[in-house]
Amino acid sequence: MDERSALAMLSTALPGAGDDAAVVDELAITTDMLHERSDFPAGTTRGTAGWRAVGASLSDLAAMGADATCAVAVYAAPAFDEAELSAFVRGASEVCERVDAEYVGGDLDQHSEFATATTAVGRVEEPIYRDGAAPGDAVCVTGELGRTAAALRRFAAGDTDAGNELFRFTPRVAAGRALRGHASAMMDSSDGLARSLHQLADASDCGFAIEWDRLPVHPAVDAVAESEADRRECAAHVGEDFELVFTTPEPAAAVAAVEATGTDATVIGEVTESGVLADGDALPDRGYTHGEN
Repeated sequence: MDERSALAMLSTALPGAGDDAAVVDELAITTDMLHERSDFPAGTTRGTAGWRAVGASLSDLAAMGADATCAVAVYAAPAFDEAELSAFVRGASEVCERVDAEYVGGDLDQHSEFATATTAVGRVEEPIYRDGAAPGDAVCVTGELGRTAAALRRFAAGDTDAGNELFRFTPRVAAGRALRGHASAMMDSSDGLARSLHQLADASDCGFAIEWDRLPVHPAVDAVAESEADRRECAAHVGEDFELVFTTPEPAAAVAAVEATGTDATVIGEVTESGVLADGDALPDRGYTHGEN
């Protein structure tokens, strides 16, 4: 089975699963695992790895509208290098500080390749789930899309400074918190915009119609994209951007609430009865799959 098939199988045994984080008695908790081979291109510093790994879990809390409290991580490597371990902890601590959370440690293990498993914990009284979208709602995204696609190409070109800078994103915890009471459904875009829309459509039993020209694309994409089709690929299908994709019956109020936190939000289309379309054409359910190079 691939990752998506495994998740579908587990949803039968774990009916409470399926959102970005689990919420039990107002406690939100989520966990992620990343590997050097599939998640950290050559040239990724340990500091960036710590930031990005913990940031990915914090992004899951953001997608539930939760306040982030703390994070822990498992650090596994063939050997423990003092400078690398210190850099990892520093990166993990810095991304937590960005969202008023605390990095509180974790565990060490030896492994054949560098890998990390992270867990983040937060609090939320009224979480935002994926199943609340309704036809007529607007569909929106925070920030800009394609940041990771641009980073991967910078790494591939040997520009590791630019790659590391683009890899260190700010989790949208403040924006997620601001969307409580405004968003009808929400998730983060770690699997890519296209796949996120398909997942929201499945959860809410609805469809989406978006417009390519409305997508907010990160300026770094324009420096690496080879064509308009390539630009769209970077924005919609590569994934790992960790923005929020949300629906709302009151787009003006929701956008204003997000922008009050210092983050942009953009209406990119609307919720429909069925189908996931971009400019009237079917938008393929293609995006990031964990474990693929």
